[in-house]
Amino acid sequence: MKLKRVAALTLAAGMACTSLAACGSKNTPTAAPETAAKEEATTAADAESKEETTAASGEKQVLSVTTWDYDTTPQFSAVVKAYEAKNPNVEIKVIDTSADEYNNSLGISLSAAQADPDVIWVKDMGSMLQMADKGQLLPLDDMIKADNLDLSVYSGAAEQLMYNDTTYGLPYRSDWYVLYYNKDLFDAAGVEYPSNDMTWGEYDELAAKMTSGEGSAKVYGTHDHTWQALVTNWAVQDGKHTVVEKDYSFLKPYYEEALALQENGYMQDYSTLKTANIHYSSVFKNQQCAMMPMGTWFIATMMQAQAEGETDFNWGVARIPHPEDTESGYTVGALTPIGISAYTDQKDLAWDFVKFASSEEAANILAEQGVFTGIQTDESINTIASAENFPEGDSNKEALTYTHYAFDRPLDPQIEEIRKPLDEVHEMIMIKAYSIDDGIAELNKRVAEIKGWN
Repeated sequence: MKLKRVAALTLAAGMACTSLAACGSKNTPTAAPETAAKEEATTAADAESKEETTAASGEKQVLSVTTWDYDTTPQFSAVVKAYEAKNPNVEIKVIDTSADEYNNSLGISLSAAQADPDVIWVKDMGSMLQMADKGQLLPLDDMIKADNLDLSVYSGAAEQLMYNDTTYGLPYRSDWYVLYYNKDLFDAAGVEYPSNDMTWGEYDELAAKMTSGEGSAKVYGTHDHTWQALVTNWAVQDGKHTVVEKDYSFLKPYYEEALALQENGYMQDYSTLKTANIHYSSVFKNQQCAMMPMGTWFIATMMQAQAEGETDFNWGVARIPHPEDTESGYTVGALTPIGISAYTDQKDLAWDFVKFASSEEAANILAEQGVFTGIQTDESINTIASAENFPEGDSNKEALTYTHYAFDRPLDPQIEEIRKPLDEVHEMIMIKAYSIDDGIAELNKRVAEIKGWN
């Protein structure tokens, strides 16, 4: 492990770089061919000796990490600062890029096979698969086994992150689907609030009860945004399927449910939402619906809206409804993984940071910032549930927990290509240009062409 004397961290320089490779070079000398074998044989001993020398001399180890929008969100800075506080002999070098440029800049850096960055926060699953296929991410399985790391704390998410039977990242940030509801509307109707153990059939019945009024004064029982995920998610919720399949017939009952809600007037029709470009947040904030399935990220949106006086009604949150044969607590969502560059010269230190960043301790730290993580602890849930403007009541706190977590999109190298037919067929079904059966047949055909299954 290479150790270095460093000056103070200069974030501005990192943010100004157009290339992570140019910004992050450790200027490591290249060994001559005849000395390479000798250096490799003595690396471990040298690293141990240098660690002892560094500790005695006060020098710090430097670990470089990549982030996006570091100064505008606490999701990275809180963990970086906490790790440095616990490890005063370590200084974290933050290589920051805007969210829009992150994947491109990271790709440039990794293509140069530079030692920086050591640790990589992965912005999306597609990019993780690309890096893994190119050999740019370090497999973590041996280190997980050596440290006897308990992956059960991630409630199934760690196993779902495996790609080609290999772990390239651990769960860091997490968002999943819950059910939002307007307490005032339920109180006015004399109807009990949605429970944390409700089937999709019971949800449909509740949507019917909570629909009232006509025209511009109409209040819909529920609201589905136009994303195909608001139908396909519930079809993969039980973990038996993904949205990459040879036969999509498993989607049929969920499209039947969505169309029935739409045709019965219990939720706004797809065509109106799409044509008018109506955002889901305005529908809920304007009290035009009694319920709405949406991701946990919307909790912060509602809390902020209440804090700023944009809304003043009482709202709540419940676990997402579940299929008849599935227990309460099964949900669907997406993760932000954290991994290690295959080119790092700080493997042990990088692994120590990754373990900390994905630990229960880090989860509790991030909860103080309102950030949901890959691990749920009583402390982190209590922290978020006790925040100002979060709905009061134990049922709302329980809604923040889950027992199983299914990915909305699987780790498939062609998932971005497959999203196109998923989105297009979804629209055609919802506007009734396709029957459900015709839409499923179209999906089967187009996905088979992409996957080469024909």
